[in-house]
Amino acid sequence: MAYILSEKLLFIFSTTFHIRDVKQYITKRLMHFINTANYRIFKPRKKVIIMNNKKIVAYIDKVLNQMPSDWLNLTTHRLDIYDEALAKTQFLDQFEMLFSNDNADLSSLKELPTAFDYIRLGHPLSSILEWYLAKKLTLLPEAVISFSSQSVPALSILRKNLLDKKNTQILYIGEIPDIFNGDILREVYNYTFDLVKIDDIANIPSFDGSTIFISQQDIIQDITLHDTIDFYISINEQYGSLLVVNGEQNNSYISEIQHVRRRETIAMTPINSLAVLKNIVGQSVDVKNNTRSQHKASVISSIATITGAETDALVGSSGLSIQYAIMMGLVQDALEHHKGKDIKFVVPPNCYGGTNDQARRVAACINNVEVVDLPVDGGNDMVQGIDTVLDRIAQEDAIAYIIAEIPTNPRVEVPDLIQLKEVLSKSRKTITGTNAIDPVFILDQTFCPNVNFLGEGAVLSSVRAISYASGSKFPSGGKCTAGYCVGNEKATSLIHKVESHLLLCDNEATDLQYQYLAEQLPSMNQRIADAYVNTREFVNFIQEVLPAAKINFVSEALAEQGFTPSVFSLDLPTKGNTDQEKEAYKRVLNHKLIDLMIQKIPLESKYCVSYGQLKGCYWTIPATSTQGTTKEGDKDYIARVALSPSMDLDLHKKVFTEFVDSVYI
Repeated sequence: MAYILSEKLLFIFSTTFHIRDVKQYITKRLMHFINTANYRIFKPRKKVIIMNNKKIVAYIDKVLNQMPSDWLNLTTHRLDIYDEALAKTQFLDQFEMLFSNDNADLSSLKELPTAFDYIRLGHPLSSILEWYLAKKLTLLPEAVISFSSQSVPALSILRKNLLDKKNTQILYIGEIPDIFNGDILREVYNYTFDLVKIDDIANIPSFDGSTIFISQQDIIQDITLHDTIDFYISINEQYGSLLVVNGEQNNSYISEIQHVRRRETIAMTPINSLAVLKNIVGQSVDVKNNTRSQHKASVISSIATITGAETDALVGSSGLSIQYAIMMGLVQDALEHHKGKDIKFVVPPNCYGGTNDQARRVAACINNVEVVDLPVDGGNDMVQGIDTVLDRIAQEDAIAYIIAEIPTNPRVEVPDLIQLKEVLSKSRKTITGTNAIDPVFILDQTFCPNVNFLGEGAVLSSVRAISYASGSKFPSGGKCTAGYCVGNEKATSLIHKVESHLLLCDNEATDLQYQYLAEQLPSMNQRIADAYVNTREFVNFIQEVLPAAKINFVSEALAEQGFTPSVFSLDLPTKGNTDQEKEAYKRVLNHKLIDLMIQKIPLESKYCVSYGQLKGCYWTIPATSTQGTTKEGDKDYIARVALSPSMDLDLHKKVFTEFVDSVYI
């Protein structure tokens, strides 16, 4: 009935308005909204109108010649043109309208809304690549999902089938990629599947469950679908992979696969997406970077100098890629050395949403893994909380892996590090009186990557500890998403496990990411010092002109110890008769302040979740950005401000004074 109705509406629209290709476009949108509110359902493939491929290729060619530079260089989304509820559709909806009008003007392309979320989940170039391949295969764009990793597409399907208790067969011709380690996937990740070598894609064995076909190809976008294949994965060592969801019966996988890409890996990078698109339109493509080994050696050396750590650094495609490798490496170590014992990941409930969500996703897949909440700031003492949690876990004879940020986010608090060391070193007993297993402290030091926690004689050198940082912040100056981790001497064996999972998931940093880190890491500590000077001056100024505001920032004493972040949180004074009225008014003030800063200083002040950029000032509200998947009661509706070493601080002071005068006088 819905489809008949949509066909009648299509006839009216297409005969009345004569919009180019209007039937194809409205068919997509009508069926999209008729069938579902969350964009998981396709209309039947046979009803999709096949577009002129030459026309599409010609349009993409124009777009590549005119595209904004941000499409290739911007690593984080601008919140002022980002609507999270529409993130997976809004960009392509408007892009398709430009396509219908053959409009590839730079000014029009610049006006397109943010695509997806950071460049982990997707970005303009990966979205256009997916759109092109979907057009070619007469599917909707949601059915094509690009990855920087070659192996994670298959893992994303295995994860859903694990939770759904559904069988999976993975088919391949020739050789299965070396990174695909079936034993580890079964024993550690808890995935079940049959790995089957076939001679011809036309001769696929019948199977009660999902059929995945993996193809290694030089031309990654050269895909032909078969009705007997549920998921087609085309992989390329240089570019990554393209996953195609085939058939209406598999629609429910789409959002699950996208969420794996958001949390455990990244989309095909902008530079690689551009290379594939250039190949499609016949433009010349640069040859593979031959300086990877040189840049990697430089990065490893720089991180060793900065951290003083005992192990070589591992560098992943993003901070969450590294964190996922850490978690799975520690799970494997526990399964091998402490078989049968429960594993507890201790995580602050209000920490970065990706960390929180990922920990719970790991726990959902492995029976003996559980997440334990650890309140750490806003009146909660991290050290006392860890002590209490570790006592309880010891009584249960379980294994404790603690993930914590120092300084905390967003309230920028630093615990007493000597007390922290003592609590982590404390000998504990199980309920039967035997010695409990010592914990592992996993430190997210993204806010202060310059602090030596793990080196010889450092505060955490005597306990099992791993530290990691998001390279999208200070390490790369905001130029890439890569992240890295190191371990102290006591964690050497654990780091080897982490490395195996980083490689299994094909999540090591890309050539360009290593290049950016090699360029930016040598100056990182100086940039951190310079940005801190600006931040301290701005914080002091706000305290003078708006003394009623509550500012969360490190003390002068902590700064002397080396904790010199360039981010602070601002709790504005509010008014109202009830707590609800006060909270509502404060939320309005947050947006008013940020909007004024962007309006008055558009070249420097941005509404963005980033931190550690080379220039400018970034504003966000954690509750609506970095804490997106955090439980509502744990969210922080305050302003978070991140300053850089290069910005017009006097102008920011002037505009902040205007805000104070307009609101409080």
